[in-house]
Amino acid sequence: MNKAELIASVADSADITKAAAAKAVQGFVDAITDTLGDGDKITLVGFGTFSVVKRAAREGRNPQTGKKMKIKAKKVVKFKAGTKLADSVK
Repeated sequence: MNKAELIASVADSADITKAAAAKAVQGFVDAITDTLGDGDKITLVGFGTFSVVKRAAREGRNPQTGKKMKIKAKKVVKFKAGTKLADSVK
């Protein structure tokens, strides 16, 4: 499912226009982006938790040449599925 399909699904589920659904979806995405950018986490009970974790610097290998290379430390987004979401996938 892409963003346009998500907007159409939200519009149908909530019985609102696609324009209103697009604003709602974009607002949701912006809220998650801003919150994670501040280093905070977002917990949606039953759905899951979005958080930011620090990945330590490490040594890797270039897959083409096999040469060792240093991979810098960085922050990455992590998502842990909630119980209801995990159970619905089984």
